[in-house]
Amino acid sequence: MTQADVVTADDEDNGLRRSITGKQLFFYTLGDVLGSGIYVLIGLVAAAVGGAFWIAFALGVTVAAITGSAYAELVTKYPQAAGASLYVNKAFGNKALTFLITVSFLSASMAATGSLATGFSSYFATLFDDGGPPALLVSLVFLALLAIVNFIGITESVVINMVMTFVEVAGLLIVLVIGVWFVAQGKADFGTLVEVDVSGDFGSPALAVLAGIAFSFFAMTGFENTANVAEETIDPHKAFPRSLVGGMLVAGLVYVLVSMAAALTVPVDTLAGSDAALLEVVKQGILPVSTGFMTTLFSVIALIAITNTTLVTVVTQPRILYGMAREDVVPGVFAKVHSTRRSPWVGLVFCGAVVAGLLVIGTLLTEAGAGLDLVNRLALVTVVFLLAIYALVIVSCLKLRGRDETEKTFRANTPLLFVGLVGNLAILGFSIYDDPTSLIWCAGLVAVGVVLFLLEYFFGNQTRPSGAERGDPEVVDEKGA
Repeated sequence: MTQADVVTADDEDNGLRRSITGKQLFFYTLGDVLGSGIYVLIGLVAAAVGGAFWIAFALGVTVAAITGSAYAELVTKYPQAAGASLYVNKAFGNKALTFLITVSFLSASMAATGSLATGFSSYFATLFDDGGPPALLVSLVFLALLAIVNFIGITESVVINMVMTFVEVAGLLIVLVIGVWFVAQGKADFGTLVEVDVSGDFGSPALAVLAGIAFSFFAMTGFENTANVAEETIDPHKAFPRSLVGGMLVAGLVYVLVSMAAALTVPVDTLAGSDAALLEVVKQGILPVSTGFMTTLFSVIALIAITNTTLVTVVTQPRILYGMAREDVVPGVFAKVHSTRRSPWVGLVFCGAVVAGLLVIGTLLTEAGAGLDLVNRLALVTVVFLLAIYALVIVSCLKLRGRDETEKTFRANTPLLFVGLVGNLAILGFSIYDDPTSLIWCAGLVAVGVVLFLLEYFFGNQTRPSGAERGDPEVVDEKGA
């Protein structure tokens, strides 16, 4: 496979619409990263590390930000929608490797959507005394509504994302205010912030922190989604470096402060045992406001935050299939965009069906007593895929130095890129070691992509003009119509 020659979409009659500003891109990144884990997985990180779990977030966001700088450099060289698959293809020219990266990224995005949708249902249940509707039903309806928003259009999706970012930041500010209020009362035990739990499964402080980074890394992901809207961004050479890296650094600072506030105000065991850990901070009743009101308000804010991140993943998936279809790697139907909304609607429907399948299978396994934590499992599957991709993106960035550069090209710090490479590989190795069964789920998702490839390989020639080669640019242009 090659996505190196994907046609840019300045022509609004045939392709995607270039309409995202630098400010919108900053909030697109910030909102995606902020909502993706701090509301959903903070309890798992606390359980792994102990009171010092803020360290895991700090180290995780450092590795992620370094990786983000590699993405920023590559986007300014190749401002196209193909993302990591394009960069790997440019660096190695290996079709099989490029295909694997593309399918892995698509799979990671689908797993992330499933994890977030399940997290959404957990917070939604807190709004009802009896737990509300079945969690699976809530997750599926949630997914369908986001698909509808995505169908309406990318500009509308990004604007909605920006509005929800302000709401989710407000929720995290509530946690910070509670922490400051608690400290001002003189009740905080700052020794908690340096306590690392060595009594659990990991046995040593270093392994406990590494486990926390592995769990928390899901919260750092999402920045890679911004590379996939490169064709829809105004002046990407200027917008991407500042918006992408800047958004990640701001999100990382918020993560560290919120983690400290949670550790100071709530017993770590309580955080570790909760499916909605940040809600436990509000339930402490520290502020002189009705606890019942604050609990409901925060649950609604958390739902908006999770919606924000999930919206970005839903936006990304059909655009990956769009790029693959234009290269004759998957059936050409995925390259079609709606005549008026300019949305890749076929890919949107297909990706929604796959994520729904993950949710149904995971729920059935959980109810069958398999001991499965669906949020954790799908988050880990996401992390395994993305860490491998991140490592290859950094290698690609280093390998492509000196090629296709202009005065507009951003240049990442070389020594830091090597640090980021080692960090990604270390977290990847530990994640697989800690839960090798995640590879089974990874293999299942990759198999979906392989099936699509085989369908196009054996039957795709029926939709190409006689004598046209696979990936012919003229044929590619016709597919998006």
